[in-house]
Amino acid sequence: MDLRFLDRGDGVRLAHVLTPGRGPTLVFLPGYMSDMAGTKALHLEAWAKASGRAFLRLDYSGCGASGGDFAQGTIRRWAADARAVITAAVQGPVVLVGSSMGGWIMLHLALALPGRVAALVGIAAAPDFVRWGLALSEAERAELARAGEIRRPSAYGPEPYRYTRALIEDGEAACLLDRPIRFDGPVRLLHGMADADVPFAISLRLAEALTSTDVRVHLVKAGDHRLSTPADLALLTATLEALP
Repeated sequence: MDLRFLDRGDGVRLAHVLTPGRGPTLVFLPGYMSDMAGTKALHLEAWAKASGRAFLRLDYSGCGASGGDFAQGTIRRWAADARAVITAAVQGPVVLVGSSMGGWIMLHLALALPGRVAALVGIAAAPDFVRWGLALSEAERAELARAGEIRRPSAYGPEPYRYTRALIEDGEAACLLDRPIRFDGPVRLLHGMADADVPFAISLRLAEALTSTDVRVHLVKAGDHRLSTPADLALLTATLEALP
C-alpha cells in the first residue's frame, strides 16, 4: 500500500492512497467514524486495479491514519480535508463515491468543485443527518452542554459513536436538503430498504433536491446500511461501470 500524507497547512497530515490508472479518478468518501480501510473502499480499490481505473481513498482528519483530533471534526472541515487531498493528488475529473456521511460530504465537494466532478454515487447517503437522525434527549442536551459531546452505542463496533457540539452546530449550517443542490451530472443513489440507520426516503429526498435530470435511485429490498454483501458490492461496481 502506497500510503501518502498531505499537510493541510496547519501541521495536520491527511492520509490517502492513490491507485494510478485511467480517469475519471474514483474517490471514496467514508462514513461517520469510518476510514479508508473499510470493506467497500478496499473492494473498490481491488476492482479499480483490475480494471485499470484511477482510484483515491482517504481519511478525514482525526480518522484512520490521518492526524488531528476527531473532536474537532465537522462536516465542512472534513469536506475541506477531502477537497485538499483531491486537489493535491488528482488531476482531471473525479467520480465521487460517498458512503453514509460521505454522501453528505460528496455533495459539498460537488458544489465546491463544479468543474471537476463528473458524477456522484451515493451508498446509503446521509445528508443533513443532524436534523433527521440525531434527536437529543434532555439528558443528552445536558451532557452536550457539560462535556461538549455525547456518546451512543454503535452497532458496528465496540467504540461508541461520539457526537460533538462542533459537529452538531456545523452540521446545521451544512444542511442541503432544504434547497436545490446544483449538480447537473449523472447521480446514482444506492440504498437498502432494510437500512436501520438512514431511511431510504433520504435518498428519495436527495434525488428531488438535485438539479440534475440524470438521477437514478436503486433500492435493495433486503439491503442494510452497510451494503457490503458480495451482491451489494457487485451492484456498486456495476453501477460505476455503467456510468456514461
